[in-house]
Amino acid sequence: MATPRKPRTVRRRIYRAPWHARRKLLSAHLLPELREKYRRRSFPIRKGDTIRVVRGDHRGEEGKVIRVDYKQLKIYVDAIKRERSDGRVVHMPIHPSNVVIVKLDLSDKRRSLALERGGES
Repeated sequence: MATPRKPRTVRRRIYRAPWHARRKLLSAHLLPELREKYRRRSFPIRKGDTIRVVRGDHRGEEGKVIRVDYKQLKIYVDAIKRERSDGRVVHMPIHPSNVVIVKLDLSDKRRSLALERGGES
């Protein structure tokens, strides 16, 4: 049986994670159709992917990922904005656990190979 982890320890490991490990922390679930097609449950989010928000105030909204912030572990979507008190319109940061990937950006050959490699098991 695995020993229980303290929430403080888990959070500290996430905040101090190296950059190559943060990429995996920025993964999101795939839509059931994509899950069947690629035989994977989740995949790291990348700029250009289309996502749907499934939790939070913006539930149901879809849009393209315009930025992935590795430092804050958040993603920014073109459709999700808010107006600040000074009148500027800014994009809202979203945690990747609150979204589902609807369409993958497969313009990069290495990414499509990684997707195929994952479905072998």
